[in-house]
Amino acid sequence: MPGLVQCAALPSISPANRLRRQRGKGSSMRQTLRTIATVFVLAVIVNYPWELAHSPLYEGMSDFSLASWYCFVASLGDGLLVLLIFGAGWAALRRSDWFVNPGRRGYLLMMAVGLVIGVVVEWTAVHVMGRWAYAPRMPVIPIFNVGLTPVAQKMALPPLIFRGVAISRRRDARDGRCGD
Repeated sequence: MPGLVQCAALPSISPANRLRRQRGKGSSMRQTLRTIATVFVLAVIVNYPWELAHSPLYEGMSDFSLASWYCFVASLGDGLLVLLIFGAGWAALRRSDWFVNPGRRGYLLMMAVGLVIGVVVEWTAVHVMGRWAYAPRMPVIPIFNVGLTPVAQKMALPPLIFRGVAISRRRDARDGRCGD
């Protein structure tokens, strides 16, 4: 027919294949959301004992019931900060599962981002916002004038947390729960 543009025949995708593709994307999204939730929950669980252990190094933390509540709230914040490390790794290494086999680059990233987060959060909370203060027993990093234990926490715990999440993912894959 004159005036109509003829197009080359495009390969058609059967409804069954289209459904498989959509399920695959949904499965991938579910896996990512499951990973994010696992990172957060494990980060909260792992950070809570650390928060309790170093709470005497902060002013006003002598009452255990009060300290246990503040430490729980702090561990929720720690969970969000570990998610920030997860996102930084995903962006820098261009893989959502970068922590499964992180290699030197992944571990260096965890430590470097943890150091920056630890220093920035502590410096801002102590020196800018006045959210908390250190007890005299808190070891301080002289250059930044921030507590050593909270910065060490942000550097030491993320590799353990991500290792735990990687083990959980492998177990899920082995048990066939990967994309459910």
